[in-house]
Amino acid sequence: MKVSKEQMAENRERILDTAAKLFRERGFDGIGVADLMKAAGFTHGGFYGHFASKEDLMAQSSARALANGLAYWENLAEQVKDEPLAALQARYLSTKHRDHPGAGCLMAALGAETARQGAPVRQAVTEGVRSMAGLLARLMPGRSKAVRQQKALAAYASMVGALVLARAVDDPALSEEILQATAASLGVPPPASVPSAR
Repeated sequence: MKVSKEQMAENRERILDTAAKLFRERGFDGIGVADLMKAAGFTHGGFYGHFASKEDLMAQSSARALANGLAYWENLAEQVKDEPLAALQARYLSTKHRDHPGAGCLMAALGAETARQGAPVRQAVTEGVRSMAGLLARLMPGRSKAVRQQKALAAYASMVGALVLARAVDDPALSEEILQATAASLGVPPPASVPSAR
């Protein structure tokens, strides 16, 4: 039976969403195409009707994860108008984010692996990082665009690095201390005083 264009598009979206989640949970090499397609509810044979290669899927799912992260940040910034930067940083440096890599930041989950990937994946990630840093720069204080950009890149790097370290250690107290120390260094107020999204 022939699948409609609309159904093909829906299937492709489901594969991308599944891949974005599973790559963040297991790593690019931690799941193969057959298992990924099975998790999305499809057979392995249908993969090449949607993607040229696993690398193509990796690049597109990375772009998807970063675009979804950006949309989440933009939505949060819009909802929490008083202290959007503090709210964003507090959410990022939370135990909930640390404990759910499949739904979180692509860079904290796959940043080190991305450095070893080919041009398509790295290009997708580069564009995503530019967008994320651009949003942070718009929220940063500073007299010039260059100063805000510099602060945004430093903050983003600190946030990603903190999450990587907090996930890497096997001591829950140290993991929490890493998140809290990074939040404090960025000037994020304690959780009780951070505005929450409506």
